[in-house]
Amino acid sequence: MVRLRKIVVLGTVAVVAAGFAAAAYAQAQPQTPKNWNYTLDKNGQRVPKGSRVTNPDGSWREEVRQGNCVTVKEKSATGEYKETRQCNPQNPG
Repeated sequence: MVRLRKIVVLGTVAVVAAGFAAAAYAQAQPQTPKNWNYTLDKNGQRVPKGSRVTNPDGSWREEVRQGNCVTVKEKSATGEYKETRQCNPQNPG
């Protein structure tokens, strides 16, 4: 019975120590650099970041280029969001 109690106590201590180690590891992770060139979408795919310009009133405009396409994302100071996409075909030849 004493042996079983020691095993249970040691197992509990090991689990608690592992939990603290995992928490310390998570806190030690570096933050993503601000100049990172992509974000992850809901499927885990890389989506290139654009160049966002933020105005003093809180509105912003961002352009994202992917190949021949340009996506323009805009948000006004009142919260209105607009996204447009334009693709220009390459000139053959």
